[in-house]
Amino acid sequence: MTHTVDTAAGTPQQDVEAPLDPALRSAVTRELPRTIADLSALVRIPSVSWAAFDREHVRASAEAVAELVREIGIFESVSVTQAGIPGTDELGQPAILATRAAKNGRPTVLLYAHHDVQPPGQDEQWESPPFEPTVRGDRLYGRGAADDKAGVMAHIAALRAFLAVTAGDIDLGLALFIEGEEEFGSRSFATFLTENRAALAADAIVVADSNNWDINTPAITIALRGNVTFRLTVSTLAHASHSGMFGGAVPDAMMATIKLLGTLYNADGSVAIAGLTSHDAPTPPYDEAALRAETGLLDGVQPIGHGTILSRLWSQPAVTVTGIDAPTVANASNTLTPSVSVQVSVRIAPGQSASEAATVIEEHLRANAPFGAQISIDDLDTGDPFLVDTDGWAVAETRLAMASAWGVDPVDVGIGGSIPFIADLVREFPAAQILVTGVEDPDSRAHSPNESLHLGVFTRAVLSEAFLLGRLNSRTGH
Repeated sequence: MTHTVDTAAGTPQQDVEAPLDPALRSAVTRELPRTIADLSALVRIPSVSWAAFDREHVRASAEAVAELVREIGIFESVSVTQAGIPGTDELGQPAILATRAAKNGRPTVLLYAHHDVQPPGQDEQWESPPFEPTVRGDRLYGRGAADDKAGVMAHIAALRAFLAVTAGDIDLGLALFIEGEEEFGSRSFATFLTENRAALAADAIVVADSNNWDINTPAITIALRGNVTFRLTVSTLAHASHSGMFGGAVPDAMMATIKLLGTLYNADGSVAIAGLTSHDAPTPPYDEAALRAETGLLDGVQPIGHGTILSRLWSQPAVTVTGIDAPTVANASNTLTPSVSVQVSVRIAPGQSASEAATVIEEHLRANAPFGAQISIDDLDTGDPFLVDTDGWAVAETRLAMASAWGVDPVDVGIGGSIPFIADLVREFPAAQILVTGVEDPDSRAHSPNESLHLGVFTRAVLSEAFLLGRLNSRTGH
């Protein structure tokens, strides 16, 4: 299969089957058992970056990744480093930074992934222990097996293959940044970029932290929703009171919270917050049956919202209440609750700034607080959405590399989730072309029990990146 892609910014300099591709394919295949073994070793390290978990596990994960990077033998510098968290005296979680300077007019590519993981959740919901990598069928199960230690190993495996084929005789500039706190808000990310700007400067940035269309079709993520998350506290009483004696006259915080949260939604379940915008973009075919299969939507439960299903996931806002601090059913008493706190996650459409969205969300909540309830908002965290410029030469080269590795052309997709740090990358490196790729598929269940990696998808993702490195190593005039 051969074809070329012309873009407004430039034309790929080779057809799909680049000269190094057969050798790179052999190298990736030959090294696959070692790659899976190294990935499994990383999965065994419980590198949860959340504040309530042991930071030493994240440190151990960082050191393990750094050692794998050093063993490649292609970088001039490899270090484990930390940056400060703005507004605090704390350091962020350890990250890995490795660099190699470009030669002879070749571009520099920055490869990003993260080695921290989400908390495992309830062990009984896992079919095998979350930090014991287990192969069942064609999938590797374990927390971080897909998100995003597979992204880390995709970079490492592609670089190994690239080195094996070229014997290290390359002109391509390389920077590798493996973050350690993406799952906890990338709190030191902006500081890290500023402090290491010269080392991280690149012509193209590959972010290996997204999905593919299915197990047979690759994808390039061209749109990401942003996020506004916060804790909302609703208070109506100075102290708890007997619900039998005062219920019916006194509004308790639970009632006020329920009524307030209800104002966030229209009758069809879409978002009812005035001022939150949507993004108009075409979407590929995707039906309700696919949604049900991928999400486990129960029989009789109907999807919410309006428009195409993918527009609801990629291009419209969404509101989710992700946690509630309130008396449990086991501890329930006949009491009017004085205060209730909820954690709210709002996904915002591409094209709207997170700061603007945060303002209209707060205005809505204050305007709709029932019975004069007092509300407070804290622990606010925001991340801007992102739209990829698909006209650049790096996107065109990536399409060709993926087509060669997968045997089919990639699909352009949006992502309903958020990768807030990409806005930081855009701000710090405005001239760089950003490519959002990944190793996941619709059944990976990232962040959920029984997270898994499809080994065929992983192999093709490694091949894609190895092919891309080979193409960029022969590119001039970027």
